[in-house]
Amino acid sequence: MRIGILGFAVGAALCQWQAALPGWSMLVVAAAATLLAAVLATKLQRHTLKAGALLATGVLAGFVWACAFATLRLAETLPRELEGQDMFVTGVVTGLPQSLDSGQRFVFEVEQADVAGVPRRLLLGWYRGLREGETDTAREVHAGERWRLKVRLKRPHGNLNPHGFDYEAQLFERGLRATGYVRAASDSLKLADFVATPGTLIERAREKIRAHIHSALPDSPLAGVLVALVIGDQQAIGADLWERFNRTGITHLMAISGLHVTMVAGLFAWLVAAGWRRVPRLALRLPAQKAAALAGALAALAYCLLAGFAVPAQRTLYMLAVIALALWSGRLAGGSRVLALALFVVLLLDPLAVLSAGFWLSFGAVAVLFVSTSGRIGQIGGLRGRLRGAITTQWAVTLALIPALLALFQQFSLVSPLANVIAIPLVSLVITPLALLGSLLHVDALLALAHWETEWLMLFIDWLAAVPWAVWQQAAPPRWGVALGLLGCGVMLLPRGFPARSLGAVLLLPLIMTPAPRPPPGNALVTVLDVGQGLAVHVQTASHDMIYDTGPRFSLDANSGNRIILPYLRAAGVARLDRLIVTHQDRDHSGGAESVLAALPVVLTQSSLAADSPYRLSAPGQQPCIDGETWEWDGVRFEMLHPRAAAYTLAVAKTNDLSCVVMVSVGGRKMLLTGDIEAVSELDLVARHGERLRADVLLTPHHGSRTSSTEEFLDVVAPALAVLPVSYRNRFRHPNSDVMARYETRGIELHRTDRDGAVRVSLGPAISVERTRELRQRYWHSR
Repeated sequence: MRIGILGFAVGAALCQWQAALPGWSMLVVAAAATLLAAVLATKLQRHTLKAGALLATGVLAGFVWACAFATLRLAETLPRELEGQDMFVTGVVTGLPQSLDSGQRFVFEVEQADVAGVPRRLLLGWYRGLREGETDTAREVHAGERWRLKVRLKRPHGNLNPHGFDYEAQLFERGLRATGYVRAASDSLKLADFVATPGTLIERAREKIRAHIHSALPDSPLAGVLVALVIGDQQAIGADLWERFNRTGITHLMAISGLHVTMVAGLFAWLVAAGWRRVPRLALRLPAQKAAALAGALAALAYCLLAGFAVPAQRTLYMLAVIALALWSGRLAGGSRVLALALFVVLLLDPLAVLSAGFWLSFGAVAVLFVSTSGRIGQIGGLRGRLRGAITTQWAVTLALIPALLALFQQFSLVSPLANVIAIPLVSLVITPLALLGSLLHVDALLALAHWETEWLMLFIDWLAAVPWAVWQQAAPPRWGVALGLLGCGVMLLPRGFPARSLGAVLLLPLIMTPAPRPPPGNALVTVLDVGQGLAVHVQTASHDMIYDTGPRFSLDANSGNRIILPYLRAAGVARLDRLIVTHQDRDHSGGAESVLAALPVVLTQSSLAADSPYRLSAPGQQPCIDGETWEWDGVRFEMLHPRAAAYTLAVAKTNDLSCVVMVSVGGRKMLLTGDIEAVSELDLVARHGERLRADVLLTPHHGSRTSSTEEFLDVVAPALAVLPVSYRNRFRHPNSDVMARYETRGIELHRTDRDGAVRVSLGPAISVERTRELRQRYWHSR
């Protein structure tokens, strides 16, 4: 059974690697092959052949089930012809509405729409003060309310960068096949204060608990931690707290993990068993052990529902349910069998769960726990033995998760074992129960006590996080290195005395020592990152790195710097920048600068920003961009072409025309980086530099705006290809159709970040282009 379930998980995962889903006819053929393999497995007698047939059956079954599930979900996607249209939808607010700097975001379950083809579940934003006459007066919505809303929708779309977060995968996993915003408050109407369904009852209760915790602990940044521990909502945890949790390896405790669910289940089981034994008539009818098992499983179910039913919580719930059933039936269930059944139930209900990193980390960690404790249970007694066992187990889990953490996040905490030895029992056995009881019983004193315990824990966490070597960071390892690392961890976790255990450490070396690829001397790699409506470019030579613009700011805590640029640079193995250029002060170009400066050492910073700008203040000693400056790295020449020194003293109507313009030259190959220059600056460049502007590759000025890419400028630059940084269906309606016609009539090959994701241009003896959306294409991606 276990090998078949493992195959089922592999098959479900294989489906998610497909660039396009197989058609129904192919799935029918695969289903027939699954039945054939299953029949074959029942006929074979030899153990290895039978195991192979069971594995094949599982892989095929998992693949067919996941692909069929995905095909049905994909069919719910908003039709392209409905994008950008105003429409009315009637439905119910489901899930927890999330507060934003500019309004709210919430999931909306559609009951009725005035046009056909609207998906059943939408992710909507209701903003204030962003669009004149559209969303200038956002109202507050609550779970369970029924509304009639005027909305404008688009198909799911997200930024796509090398090693970056796949937002479209997250939307697909959650069943959200359109996103959009409420157009105008005056055209929207609340139809009911509450629509009672099992889901809305739970979500309204979660919302009230969240509000109570925040009201009981006003202005406390740690209130968000207690909210996360009680109901699984992590939105109120600030970026600085996440940074400390990541550095100390306790991020997993800020979600509703298996430890929390097990603790709640164990507490209720113990209380029921203790009370049951005191009533002889009950104990005679039903053994206390069975009653306790049922109570624990029901308590786990209630807590999982309260906590949002995340994958780690589901895994624990199903494991506890299997254990309860085994006790009721009188049949013992081994740990690996229990884990396998939980894995099967999770994937049967939602085969897309494999898209979540939490799925692999959760099941992987528990599997390691079973392996590391097998053969030791009951052998070591006493406090000293238990402490040694706990340390050994923590070491095993930390070691086993290193390959996955490096593959997913390119870092792991070196102080994690020490942090978790203290944090796990304190959070699971003290803070979470106090916060849960205080929230459910509305006892603010218990919440205050939980908060006080959290403050003491944070003193310890802050001390560990401040250690300079707390985190190991490196470039993204190659897949073969991850595979060898997983094998090495498996070998190192074998029982003591097993031959060649030390070989496991050798197998880990490629995982942590393989350097990131870089261009050879005399070549440059220019990556135009997909940051939405903004610009961020990474220029890399054999031993130097430059960031040209830093993309937009999304909110008070989130910007392109900490969400896109820094994770990308970490995956690329970049630990410092030789130069950071912020072309001008517009928020879509300078929004991530402060985050980049705070995280990485930068040798030289340049910009055209005013001296009193926040960015200039955070980067003392910054130099202005001035026409005529040149420098050379590893055989690659850079020249600053704009602005002139005199431009800083002129009364320029738009800061766009102060954008720093840089030419990157490799032999006879050139790429022109233009920022947001407009027609005035383009004509000035043509007048001053003439044929020297000629380049093979052009970074399209000002996102393809109608005020840029003049005929004269394009004729002088005469690029063979251009890269257009622009967001999908942006509110500025970039790029302008007339401007695109200019590129098309000149036969310029155009690459767009909204369609291609990050675009990587290799400058050398020849020019080559890589498009991230093409390299990472999955069936759920926008096309």
